[in-house]
Amino acid sequence: MDSERETRVPKHRRAGTAWRILRGVLMAGIAAVVAVLVSGFLHGDPRITALFPGVSVPGSAQGGQKQTTPARAEDAPPPGLEEGDAPLGSPVAPETSNDSYKFLATNDDGSPVGYSPCRPLHYVVNNASAPAGSDALLETAIANVSAASGIQFVNDGTTDELPADRREPYQPAKYGDRWAPLLISWTTPEAAPALMDKVIGTGGSTMYSLNNGPKSYITGSLELDTPQVSGLLADPEGADYVLAVMQHELGHVMGLDHVDDPVQLMYPEIGAPDGLAAGDLTGLHLLASAPCRKDI
Repeated sequence: MDSERETRVPKHRRAGTAWRILRGVLMAGIAAVVAVLVSGFLHGDPRITALFPGVSVPGSAQGGQKQTTPARAEDAPPPGLEEGDAPLGSPVAPETSNDSYKFLATNDDGSPVGYSPCRPLHYVVNNASAPAGSDALLETAIANVSAASGIQFVNDGTTDELPADRREPYQPAKYGDRWAPLLISWTTPEAAPALMDKVIGTGGSTMYSLNNGPKSYITGSLELDTPQVSGLLADPEGADYVLAVMQHELGHVMGLDHVDDPVQLMYPEIGAPDGLAAGDLTGLHLLASAPCRKDI
């Protein structure tokens, strides 16, 4: 990728999606088929950064030969924080395998880019304008995606951080000497322009690469349009659609792209909020095979 030709200087690329719910359909009632469409642009902040070359340090594992250890970059936390020796979760393979899934990014060997399954994914929520009743839906969406992917989410509470088009993945002054947690924001189109034109939610993650090696996600962001979600929740059956939007955007945060199969939740239109389908679950389960990353 062109961004890997640079050293130290981070690049940004769009990834993820934005959804919009057609108001004309909603006026006919939630019980009718509700179309949720991709907005026509990709959203997210999957930054790929080529870090400093490794540095040689004394070692004895190879008969006293020097070993190569990755150097810590100034714009990154100490490598391997909270990283275990094995995945923290053991997601059960879907009962029915399905090839209706796509990944937002892959490594040179074709493996999907995902989060390290060997460390928890911390998240914070800017809930200053969160609609009533949305907390439980968000918890359910996260639990469902966690069960399917094996990624262990840790709720770090609330934050006053605002969504940004190019969010810094390392913010030690706000979050300490670690990668910034996943930011989930309740917001408006005025504060987050990506939500313009009836877009109801956006999501994406930031990729990190060391010396042109394999890439892994280290943090991400997810934005939800408070006014539109509030309107949905005012309908007795609207909560199912809000949950579908949350899970769809979390799917992008995890690394899933849109698919052409209308049965899947990662399809860019939704006729019924039936939750994660076989293809979605298969893709999330494959993301669980991402490598541990004690080096970043």
